[in-house]
Amino acid sequence: MFAEFALLLIISAAAGAVSLWLRQPLLIAYIAVGVVAGPAVLGLVTAHEQIELLAQVGVAILLFVVGLRLDLHHVRHIGPVALATGLGQLAFTILFGFFIVLGLGRTPVEALYVAVALTFSSTIIIVKLLSDKRELDTLHGRIAVGFLIVQDLAVVLAMLVMSALREAGDTVAASELAVSLMFRIGLAVAALVLLMRWLLPWLVARIARSQELLLVFAIAWGTGLAALGEWTGFSKEAGAFLAGFSLASTPYREAIGGRLAAVRDVFLLFFFVHLGAGLELATLGEEVVPALLLSLFVLVGNPLIVMLIMGYMGYRRRTGFMAGLTVAQISEFSIIFVAMGISLGHIGAGALGLTTLVGIITITLSTYMILYAGGLYERLSPWLAWFERRHPHRELRVDAAPRSSPPEVMVFGLGRYGSRLALGLRDAGLRVAGVDFDPEVVGRLRHAGIDVRFGDSLEADFLDSLVLADVPLVVLALPDASLARRQLEVLRDHGFRGEVALLARHPGDEDLCNGMDAGIVLHVVNDAVDRAVGLLADRIHRTAHAR
Repeated sequence: MFAEFALLLIISAAAGAVSLWLRQPLLIAYIAVGVVAGPAVLGLVTAHEQIELLAQVGVAILLFVVGLRLDLHHVRHIGPVALATGLGQLAFTILFGFFIVLGLGRTPVEALYVAVALTFSSTIIIVKLLSDKRELDTLHGRIAVGFLIVQDLAVVLAMLVMSALREAGDTVAASELAVSLMFRIGLAVAALVLLMRWLLPWLVARIARSQELLLVFAIAWGTGLAALGEWTGFSKEAGAFLAGFSLASTPYREAIGGRLAAVRDVFLLFFFVHLGAGLELATLGEEVVPALLLSLFVLVGNPLIVMLIMGYMGYRRRTGFMAGLTVAQISEFSIIFVAMGISLGHIGAGALGLTTLVGIITITLSTYMILYAGGLYERLSPWLAWFERRHPHRELRVDAAPRSSPPEVMVFGLGRYGSRLALGLRDAGLRVAGVDFDPEVVGRLRHAGIDVRFGDSLEADFLDSLVLADVPLVVLALPDASLARRQLEVLRDHGFRGEVALLARHPGDEDLCNGMDAGIVLHVVNDAVDRAVGLLADRIHRTAHAR
């Protein structure tokens, strides 16, 4: 069994390398690995129960991370355009998708499941693509992230409703189901509010003193509430989401999310391998034509409805087009949602094969559409004019509105030197932000008025949340030069092109710092000694002059 897991990981790594070369999301490669390694082709997968367990853990961690992103502050400030676009796209896709799937000969319940699945876009893939293109902080990037949050809320709500109907039967009255659902949701919300108000902030603040323990606690909390959610009659997915949501308003959510990203990806690998291994090629062959039809609907219909809503609300056609491309796909949540319907006994396995094929087609094509969106827009621009008002008033107001200024200096490492430096730069009239993973330091400097982010600055997902593109100067006030070198490499890999200041603390650090890509080297000991020499010499000279 160990050899089987090792072989699956090796094959997945090789397939992932090919996928990376093709500039495709890794989940496409992992599904292909499952199909090839499964009974339909090579028959390498025999440890079905063990892989299924890892797959369930992966789904739970994924839903935990989604809940972690939904900070109440961000949810309250989604904005009217993101809310209207998100809800409009959801309604359009569900309504028309339902009738299309129904016309393909599916049952009404199956048509409803597949239609709902067609509405969800992959937040993970979209944020990664926009981040790689440095477009997360653009107008269309901010709007896209807003309606992706609306989609995340919708998928969790759909899972909650479907899982609450787990025990539904013909003999159960709809009113009884509604009362039971509302009671259980109310009980869960009340318990969650109490935990978020009284226990979790105190507990997480103490656990966060150790980054390793914080990771273990996050996984334990997510999987624990997932198990509790299933036991109380909801589902593992709903419990895991609520676990993440309960930590979303803490100052440690970026650090937890950054640490969990790699763990999530490893466990999700087994979910997609397990999914691919369960697909039969003969069944997939029967679903090719329906999958192509639904893929065309997603690739064209979803962007068009987004452009129509955004154009009506007063945005330019380019902004609507760029934002609309982000919904020209379905997501891993679509597959998870349909798989959940099968486990609940609501639909058959055929819907999963259809949804998976649509996912492979739309994710593959939409990835290239987003990567080459600029050239695509130039070709289609003349035909998109009717999606834009003569006077795009809302976007003109956005262009004219003053934007919050990015920090002028960001200090990584807020120990004794870094903290004093940040406070001094702030007192000198500069806009300063800081990064550190000591919760006590973070709390103290926030109280002093410094914008400080808690997290591990070497984590890729955490760095993506900082949006460093407009920061002109970064100071790496880290404990040693080798760590500063690694941090500088990570920053450059993430596209930071501003100026960097490094600290030379110990003998030998100066040579190491001078060999790095940094414009400023701060000599901690030498500068302090030079200042001390100047102060002492000045005092002696003044004393001698007085005599």
